[in-house]
Amino acid sequence: MIKKRFFKEKCKVSFEIPKETQAESVMLVGEFNDWDQSAMPLKRLKSGVWKTTIDLKKDTTYQFRYLIDGERWINDRSADRYVPNHIDGDNSVVVTSVF
Repeated sequence: MIKKRFFKEKCKVSFEIPKETQAESVMLVGEFNDWDQSAMPLKRLKSGVWKTTIDLKKDTTYQFRYLIDGERWINDRSADRYVPNHIDGDNSVVVTSVF
C-alpha cells in the first residue's frame, strides 16, 4: 500500500506490504535510490506490516519494486500504475503529483 502526504516542495511517501508476506527482509528498490538493493529496508512493525517512509520530489514519477529476502521481486498492489521492465514483467510506479 502506498500513502502520500504532500508538502510545499516534497511528497512524503509511505510504502507498506501486508503482514501476510512471508519474508525475513524486504527492501524498497527503485529509481529514487538508483536501484540499490540494500539502501532502503522496510521495517517490520509490531502489527506484522512491513513499512518505510521516504521523501520524494514532488510532481515526479518513479519506478520501484520490493525485493524479498534478496531474491524475489514483487510489485505494490496499490501502485499508481505499472510499466514493463524488460527483464521479468512489470515495475510498480508511484506518481508524486496531487492530480
